[in-house]
Order: sequence, then structure tokens, then C-alpha cells
Amino acid sequence: MKKSIFFTVLILLITSSISAQNENSTQCSKRNKHSNSFKSATLSVAQIAQTEKYDVNFYSLDLSLTNISTNISGTGRFDATSNQFIDTILYELYPSLVISDVKVNGMSMPFVRTLTAVKVGVNIAANVSFSVITAYSGTPPTAVTNPLGGGGITYDNSPSWGNHVVWTLSEPFSAYEWFPCKQSLTDKADSCEVKLTVPDTCKAGSNGLLEHIVPLGNGFTRYEWKHRHAIDYYLISLSVAKYIDYTIYANPVGAPNPIMIQNYIYDNPATLPNFQADIDETAAFIELFYSLYGPYPFEDEKYGHCMAPISGGMEHQTMTTQGFFSNTLTSHELAHQWFGDNVTCKSWCDIWLNEGFASYSEYLMLENLYAGQEVQSMLDVHNNVMTQNGGSVWVLDSLNENRIFSGRLTYDKGSAIIHTIRYMVNNDSLFFATLRDFQNTYANSTAYGIDIRNMFQSATGIDFTPFFEQWYFGEGYPTYSVKWEQAGNDALVQINHSTSKPSITPTFTNPISLRFLRQGMQDTTLTFDINSNSDNFYISNLGPIGNMIYVDPANWVINKVGTVVEDNSLSIQENETLESIQVVPNPNNGQFKLVGLKEDSHLEIYSMNGVVVKEMNLSPSQNIDISSLPQGTYLLSISNSKGNKTLRLVTQK
Repeated sequence: MKKSIFFTVLILLITSSISAQNENSTQCSKRNKHSNSFKSATLSVAQIAQTEKYDVNFYSLDLSLTNISTNISGTGRFDATSNQFIDTILYELYPSLVISDVKVNGMSMPFVRTLTAVKVGVNIAANVSFSVITAYSGTPPTAVTNPLGGGGITYDNSPSWGNHVVWTLSEPFSAYEWFPCKQSLTDKADSCEVKLTVPDTCKAGSNGLLEHIVPLGNGFTRYEWKHRHAIDYYLISLSVAKYIDYTIYANPVGAPNPIMIQNYIYDNPATLPNFQADIDETAAFIELFYSLYGPYPFEDEKYGHCMAPISGGMEHQTMTTQGFFSNTLTSHELAHQWFGDNVTCKSWCDIWLNEGFASYSEYLMLENLYAGQEVQSMLDVHNNVMTQNGGSVWVLDSLNENRIFSGRLTYDKGSAIIHTIRYMVNNDSLFFATLRDFQNTYANSTAYGIDIRNMFQSATGIDFTPFFEQWYFGEGYPTYSVKWEQAGNDALVQINHSTSKPSITPTFTNPISLRFLRQGMQDTTLTFDINSNSDNFYISNLGPIGNMIYVDPANWVINKVGTVVEDNSLSIQENETLESIQVVPNPNNGQFKLVGLKEDSHLEIYSMNGVVVKEMNLSPSQNIDISSLPQGTYLLSISNSKGNKTLRLVTQK
């Protein structure tokens, strides 16, 4: 990256002025992983609590199916450990799938089904391992039979290549539509195995290594896959079709061995020649991300692809499902092996950790391997974000699939704010070292968005709390206007900004760069710290400014530009707003105040899962007590009688 030239800037005067607007925002979707628009919860709070009494260690599936029907039969097993006394084992399986037997530790047991829930009465003490095997068969739901899901397992015919394919796509809530499971992001299994009996004419792909191909002598063959790494429920997959196996290898610097890239490509004479060059690029992408993010998390097994007739891709662990191959799609899904698979979002509220980083990886791929193309790519990302005024990257409605996978917010704005974090760090070595540390710290586990905030904060010494309040939890974007007054070779520069969603995020305090076209001198780019909606900066020895100042010339920040004018009568108007509020002390032991609060307001406190855990009317200087809540970080939403709202984070130690 070409660095900007930084000058010493003396802040002469700082004031604030905020314009008020009320604009409605709607949500659009760029790359939804399902066509259905809304997914309701399948379990009650009490039922979810029942599933949290045990931790899953291992999934084992032994299934029979073909490439022309989603009909499925076989067994699904999970091994688990109780973390307290259990009198009922509760897990999920779609009601249309008929259960013929449930065994607990090898013994057939009576069971009760209530909608999606399967309940087995037991008597298991705490810290005891047990195994549950479910024999089942039937037809999983479709979008017609289950409009709120129907995407777990699908049959279709490729319109381009004529191949019949059955494949799974369980994200975010559809794993139970094809195998018995516990759908909890925070409960990764330590490993899994998938055995698939399919017609001899087909191949069956899944996670991990293909350990055995067993001809059964009856027109069917069993493919036995084993994955020896932690895996979340929605990343277990299968795909069945008439495939050929096209395997290549990547050779990253520092890798102990070449990394296998196993591709199941349609058995059509024209398919592989059409995509071969694109598939071969996967090796270069692995080598790039290995250097940026650290070792490929599953390098002792493989990476790979199974083709299926979908319009994009799904990052199934070690074997992505893709409908086609292009540099941006393939690099996006590959990057998920680090961000999404190795480290998974702890809540669908924080899907940014998966999709924002995979989307930004597309940019990094272009920057490093298609130099120059990344410029227009980020312009397109910013322009798409600004087609609407509001919306946060953090997902409050985490049961709404369209919102979870919003192309504008989760993918594009999520990608763009990572770009801004990189700009604020202003040190690529430190930026990528922090991402590698994040991968190491949370490997085989899950994380919240604020965990990566804390990582950057610790690594750089920069307080990223305001940035996350404004860009991650907040809404909208700034529009910058610039005035300047020349005095010899010195200049007074005023940077003003309004915001597209002032009732939610009235101020953006990220730094911003200006490029000065100086008469008879080399152009100069300066970066300014922004503290309010109107900041004045005195710059000495700048030289004569020409007729143009460019705002954010390298496109680091989502923004629009208003007016840029010379003004010899600069004036600043003061206007106090909610953005002056500070949480003191922060972190704290459960007691804090909102310093700078000038009037009675309303306070909502959200957990990082998007649940309101406390709500109250608030007066200035009032003490706030959250000591009854579990230790952790919470999001404060503060609103006043004028309808203005601001967001703050508070951490209870």
C-alpha cells in the first residue's frame, strides 16, 4: 500500500454543529444464501436451555441417497458430554423425517417429538460422556413444504451443464432439516465423519479427508470422509453428483507440506476446461491468505470444492460448495476457512466476522494479484452502502436471514469498515499481525465482533470503542464539507460533516485525509483527527493552496463530499448533542455514569446477542447499576425527547 504523507497538525479550535434529518432506510440483499426471507426460531427459550446442558464432541452420519432425490435414510450420531445433571436429552430433527429408533449408549430408548424437538428421557450425571444414535428416513422439507426454511438439502439440475445434483446448505438454521443435531454456534464438535452410500455412477463429497471408497457390489459405493478439526453444525455438508476428481496443490511459504485442493467437478466434457484456469488460481489464493492470515487452518487435510447449481458459494469446512468459479467468489469462500470456519461468529448478530472479512479478502486478493482492480472494487462497495441512509453492520434481528446476509450491510459495509480499520492502524505489518493473532487466539472456537475490536485496541493502543459505536453498531455515513482560509503559507482548514442517520449516529470521529493541490509544489495528503461535526485545524508552512482539496483521496472511509470552498470569514457555531456523552468509568465493576448527559433520557442496554437486558429512564448524573448482569460488554442505546439517539459500549469487569 502506498502510504500517505503525514504532517504535524496543530488543532486551533474544535466546535461542533450537527444537522438534523429524518430518513427511512430499507434493507436490500446482494448475496443471500437462501431465497426465503424470514426464519423463525425452532425452539423455545426453555428448549434451548435444555440443549445447553450438554456439549457435542462428535458427529457421525451414515446416510444413503442419490443425486436425483433428497430422500435420505440412515443414522445420525452425536457424542456429547453433560455439563450438569440431565434428565432429558433434547436435539432437533425435521418432523417429516421418520425416526425408527433412538439409542443412547447403545440401548434403544423411548422418545417424544414436539415439532422439531426430539426428547429422550435419561438419567445422566454431570461430566459424563454419552452417545445418541438416531435411525431415520424420509423426505426433507423444500421451500414449498417449509417456507421458513427448506434449504437444508436440495435437488436440482444444473441449467448450464446438465448435471443432477443433491447438496446441503445448512446456514444459518437448516441443519436439522437433514440430520439430527444441536444448532448452537458456540457448541462446535471436535470432529465429524460423513459416510455416504450413493450410486456407483456418482461421487459424494464432504468435509475432511476421503479415507475410504468402498464398492458395495450392489450398484452402490460408500464414500467415507473424516474431519479431525472443530466444526460448527452448519458447516457439515454433503454433495452427490456425477463428478470427476480434479486435484491440484498449493505451496505456501512456510507450509510443512503442499496443501491438497480436491475439486469435484461436473462429469461433463466441457465443464473442467471452462473453469480449469479459475480453479487453478485457488492455489495462489491459499498462498496469499497463508501469508496474510497465518497457516491454512486445515492444512493437514485439504481444501476443495463441490459443484452444485447455486448462484454463489457456501464455505463448507474444507470443501466449499460453489456454482461456478471466479477470482472474487473463490477467494471469498476460501477466506471463510479462516474467518467463519476456524473462527466462527459467536452469534448471528456478529456475522460480520464471517462475511465482512471474507468480502474484504476479495479486495486483498485484487490488491495483491490484480493490482489496480481493487480501486474500483472499493468504490463500488462504498457506493452500494450509500444507496440507503441507515442500517448497522451489527445484526439486531438475528432471526431474519435477509438481514443476516444483507449484501449492503453485512458484506459491503462490513468489508468497508475493515478497510477503515486498516487505515486507522496505518501499519500493514501490524494490521495483518493482529489478524493472525486473532486467528491464533480464537482458533477452533467462536468470537464476538468486539473481540476483534479488543485485539486491535491492545495491539495498536488506539481506542477503537468510538469507531465500533459509530460504524459497527451505529448507522449511516458522513458527508464531509471543507472550508479553508489562507494566510501566507499557513492555512486554517475547517472540516464539517453531517451524517445520513443523525438520530442514531450524529458524529463520526474516525480520522479523514485531505489531499491539497498546492500551487507550484508537490501535492500533499494530510490526515486529520476528527472529534466533532465541525473541527478547525491550523496548518503551518503548507504553502499556497490551489483551487482544489480532495476529501479521502484513497477512498478509505465510506463518505460523500459536500462543498469544498475557500472562505475568508470562517465562523463556528456551537451545538451540544448526545455525542459528547462518555461512560465513566469504563471498564467498571458494574457501576457507572453517563458524563455529559444534559437532559432526561431513555436507556436501553443490549447484550452482545442483541437482547435487551435492561431498560430505564435516566436523569443527568444518575448512577447506573449493571452489577446484576454477567460480566462482559454491553451496548448502550441512549435517546432523548427530541428523538436523537447515540450508542456507547460499556464493559463490566
